[in-house]
Amino acid sequence: MEPLAERIRPKDLEHYLGQSHIIGKGSALRGAIEQNLLPSLIFWGPPGVGKTSLALIIANELKRPFYSLSAINSGVKDVREVIEKADSKNLFNQVKPVLFIDEIHRFSKTQQDSLLGAVEKGVVTLIGATTENPSFEVIPALLSRCQVYVLKSLEKAELLQLLDIAIKTDEVLKRRNIRLEETDALLRISGGDARKLLNALEITVNSLPSGDVVISNELVQNSIQQNLALYDKSGEQHYDIISAFIKSMRGSDPNAALYYLARMVKGGEDPLFIARRMLVLASEDIGNANPNALLMANACFQSVNVIGMPEARIILAQCATYLACSAKSNASYMGIEEASETVEKTGDLSVPLHLRNAPTRLMKELNYGADYQYAHSFESNFVELEFLPEALSGTKFYEPGNNSREQEQRNYLKRLWNEKYGY
Repeated sequence: MEPLAERIRPKDLEHYLGQSHIIGKGSALRGAIEQNLLPSLIFWGPPGVGKTSLALIIANELKRPFYSLSAINSGVKDVREVIEKADSKNLFNQVKPVLFIDEIHRFSKTQQDSLLGAVEKGVVTLIGATTENPSFEVIPALLSRCQVYVLKSLEKAELLQLLDIAIKTDEVLKRRNIRLEETDALLRISGGDARKLLNALEITVNSLPSGDVVISNELVQNSIQQNLALYDKSGEQHYDIISAFIKSMRGSDPNAALYYLARMVKGGEDPLFIARRMLVLASEDIGNANPNALLMANACFQSVNVIGMPEARIILAQCATYLACSAKSNASYMGIEEASETVEKTGDLSVPLHLRNAPTRLMKELNYGADYQYAHSFESNFVELEFLPEALSGTKFYEPGNNSREQEQRNYLKRLWNEKYGY
């Protein structure tokens, strides 16, 4: 028998739950579907939010042939075979088939390259699904030919609605007279993942061989305690463990960092995913307190890419402990956040004339670049100029942290700018 999640998969947009920001009435994607002007798409979001269902619905709504491949068990040969099949069936038919690639981030560059020609020539409309940032995982040539839509985890109300639909409409469950007395355990286990929610419901109901079922938190916990993996790299634990790993390094606890790293390694997590997250942490949480941290994290990423598992775990461990034991500062991160907020509020303020480029005579006549002073021509390689737009003169975005390296920066800036920026 099919799992519950498959049995109640929605067949049309009216029964599709969630993602109103991209598929609701009046949205761009909804309009493209209604006008049958569908571009190639990448659906990016956590597991169990409806990426596969939405792809199936789109193909069904547009009455297009649907071909599906999973990046886990498909190679270049499989991709080419499907494309050739789609192309041959489309010779006398103007309906463009949909090719759905689940977990497209697992495709190698060569595999993704094999899709390019078919997408460019319009042989197929590609819909890729990924749980990872496509900017990192999808080759630029393919990404540039697709529109990326971000799908969100389902909200509590949507998850409760899904439970109600399952209990009332599924041919198996509606025979059992199921009553939801408590739902906290089911919702907590789901983590916004519809598939995990339905799996948990099905396991709980099946734990009672017959008769009526009253769903309580205790029943759910007892029923599925032995059925959930300690680390699910495609589910809720994926996000919980990486979060704990990052927070342990941010909190300067190398022991906890190694523990969560071991959990991920044992669970089969992609080592490059771990290395990328450490790259972000090295800049966001350490920054100028120890500039070598970013160099170490980058070297770790490159080394892991070259070495591969299982030896890569040693490199990951060295980097994780180094980052955990490093001085911390989020000054540069907070600085760009504050600067970004200022840009949002003030818009495109004029760049001071003396800072503008003047490649043409007209620009020079308009005083572009006039009065600019070259810092290296002055003592200590510094000359006091106004670099911010006039309306923001004196605004400070960067506040060096309380550590020895950034204290040197603070003293240097104070010596140069006196009281202008309040250092």
